[in-house]
Amino acid sequence: MPLPPPPSRKADRVDLKKSPRATSAQPPEPTADTVAPAVAPSPSPAAASAAIPAASPPSRSRRTGQRKGAAPAPVTEAPAAAAPTPATAAAKPTPRRRSTHTGQKRLFVLDTNVLMHDPSCLFRFEEHDIFLPMIVLEELDNNKKGMSEVARNARQASRTLDALAASANGDIRQGLTLAALGNGEASGTLFFQTELLPHALPDDLPQGKADNQILSVVQALKARHPDRDVVLVSKDINMRIKARALGLAAEDYENDKTLDDADMLYTGALALPPDFWTRQNKTVESWQQGGHTFYRIGGAIVEQLLLNQFVYYEAPGEPPLYARVVELRGKTAVLRTLKDYTHLKNAVWGVAARNREQNFALNLLMDPDIDFVTLAGTAGTGKTLMALAAGLTQVLDERRYGEIIMTRATVSVGEDIGFLPGTEEEKMGPWMGALDDNLEFLAQGARNSAGEWGRAATNDLIRSRVKIKSMNFMRGRTFLNKYVIIDEAQNLTPKQMKTLITRAGPGTKLVCMGNLAQIDTPYLTEGSSGLTYVVDRFKGWPHGGHVTLARGERSRLADFASEVL
Repeated sequence: MPLPPPPSRKADRVDLKKSPRATSAQPPEPTADTVAPAVAPSPSPAAASAAIPAASPPSRSRRTGQRKGAAPAPVTEAPAAAAPTPATAAAKPTPRRRSTHTGQKRLFVLDTNVLMHDPSCLFRFEEHDIFLPMIVLEELDNNKKGMSEVARNARQASRTLDALAASANGDIRQGLTLAALGNGEASGTLFFQTELLPHALPDDLPQGKADNQILSVVQALKARHPDRDVVLVSKDINMRIKARALGLAAEDYENDKTLDDADMLYTGALALPPDFWTRQNKTVESWQQGGHTFYRIGGAIVEQLLLNQFVYYEAPGEPPLYARVVELRGKTAVLRTLKDYTHLKNAVWGVAARNREQNFALNLLMDPDIDFVTLAGTAGTGKTLMALAAGLTQVLDERRYGEIIMTRATVSVGEDIGFLPGTEEEKMGPWMGALDDNLEFLAQGARNSAGEWGRAATNDLIRSRVKIKSMNFMRGRTFLNKYVIIDEAQNLTPKQMKTLITRAGPGTKLVCMGNLAQIDTPYLTEGSSGLTYVVDRFKGWPHGGHVTLARGERSRLADFASEVL
């Protein structure tokens, strides 16, 4: 059987591509045309059991009056009280969150893994309707036990469904309004399977399997509502392939993605154009203060700048400029030159920056006004070494923080080796090989200058101020006057990242590091990683900064491997 063509319309919340049949991205006006037609009572039990309204006709555009290329469809008037609230654009900072409004309400059938991946997914489909097969509720019940992230999400999804059902006084046959709990972005209706929906599947598909039962429900809904787009939403790749093989529309749930393309991630640095000084020579102001030079600039480039973003100017035959944006006011910005950590006199615990991005990172790590730092980069760019060196300097030399706390996600690259003996710190020991390697490098200065006794004393002092903690016991803690390092942050979900960041108390600095090209957590991608999430949400915050390290400094072998493997 040949594969069917992809559906002509896609919703903006699930791997959405704009429909070529839509003529305007503006939201439809709340006219009578957008009212869903009432379901007329039918004597047949099959029609009477389906409480899902038929598809509403395309809403008229403010510019064209109706959808281009579509014949006018008859409108069935419904009571004015039943008119749904027009969908509002989601209040997200990224452009991809804006609603495209294809003009027709679609019916999304959710797989269980979508609810267990994002318990709030019910409110992410804007004006469209949602259908839950009965087998989905059964699978939620089977997965609600335990302390894993999946079990917690299953329980949260069940509580949300219970709250929606309670808002309808127990009558769920006509559907539940998703906006009943105060989620204004969701103006659709949630429908439950309240009767048997039999539909024949190929004989080679086992009838008792949960996935095949969901496919059967999708086929039955498509047959009963031929005028609606019935779409299966699943995180299971094979499930989507089977659905498309049966002629059903299937899409992935991608609302959790912060960015569609990881290349669009905020890098924290901006190269100034070659004619920068030529354009600014008449309006630029400069002054000296506290060992730094400040520049007040204007022009169109100010619109591209964010607070704590680094800018640099490099041109042959001209002095370079490396600065950070410290003030944005109207159409002007103030740049402050950086401290040069590439010079050995400014070395941090014996570590000097080897390239431009490392200099940017050390300026953030050593600034007491910056509470949250994110470092991203490939293997060997010096993320852990610089974070540890800055932490030891500020803990042991400057006494700015009490101690260093280091943690990381315990996700294995390969097969798990099983349980580990010992205390919490001893169990975390095998995961902290990067800490041991970098501490050994940082202690070389003491070994060379003070001999074996000096090296041992330095190692004991460092170990007494560096604590290794597990993420599993972070809930409820508050870190006061601590320097916290979260390594391998690319393996954390946005929810886990929120849990860790909210542990920070007064006087605490938090550093998140990771390589988005080395994600080992299942179901996480570069776009949905917790590291990507916090980089995008914290950009422009006056007390946070981010740097993407581009050049590896580990060895020529590691650099070449990162490029070709």
